[in-house]
Amino acid sequence: MPSLTLPAAAPSLTDAVIAAVRDGVRDGELVPGATYSVYQLAGLLGVSRSPVREAMLRLAEAGLVEIVRNRGFRVVLPRARDVEEIFEIRLALEPAAAGRAATLGCPEATDCLAAMATAADDDDAPAFWAADHALHRALLTRAGNTRAAAIVEQLRSTTALLGPPTTATGRTLREIHAEHEPIVTAVRAGDAVAAEGAMRGHLEQTCRLLTAQPALRVVPAGAAPA
Repeated sequence: MPSLTLPAAAPSLTDAVIAAVRDGVRDGELVPGATYSVYQLAGLLGVSRSPVREAMLRLAEAGLVEIVRNRGFRVVLPRARDVEEIFEIRLALEPAAAGRAATLGCPEATDCLAAMATAADDDDAPAFWAADHALHRALLTRAGNTRAAAIVEQLRSTTALLGPPTTATGRTLREIHAEHEPIVTAVRAGDAVAAEGAMRGHLEQTCRLLTAQPALRVVPAGAAPA
């Protein structure tokens, strides 16, 4: 039987189940290709079936599991291509939004960058990522596209489900902050071309680091997952 641990700190019980499943896949407790029932997982974690079902639906949307009708779910290892597709969408939305925000002005971006710097100095990862999300959201919203902001937020949530952040590769919070500085500097200067280019460079670098992680299988585009 798999050995799974429900984390003590999580925003909700569903989030805790998601973390337990991800950790179980990482540690080899949940084997790709094997089918597990909702009842089995609920029993292992000591929770009701409702948060397990919700967690499986979210993980299925991210591509980390597939639902097996009337049986439960099957673990599917994430592919590098899954992350690449997410960043293709972000690259289609965020550089242009940064350029437009530079044209219109976005004072919120300066505040978000300052919050990132403080969190990096304090080594406060949760506060850092909250400020990072706020910065990207502010630029998209200032560009006048709230739907794009919602799409990017969902894509970022999916990315988090697929694997660890780039800090797991040795990239520090200060380095990530430094990648955002040229974006905000260009926005403050009203330089749309520079803002767009800096955002593009940041997203491309993040994508490269995420897809290079060993937790992701390298599957050619168009190939069926094993």
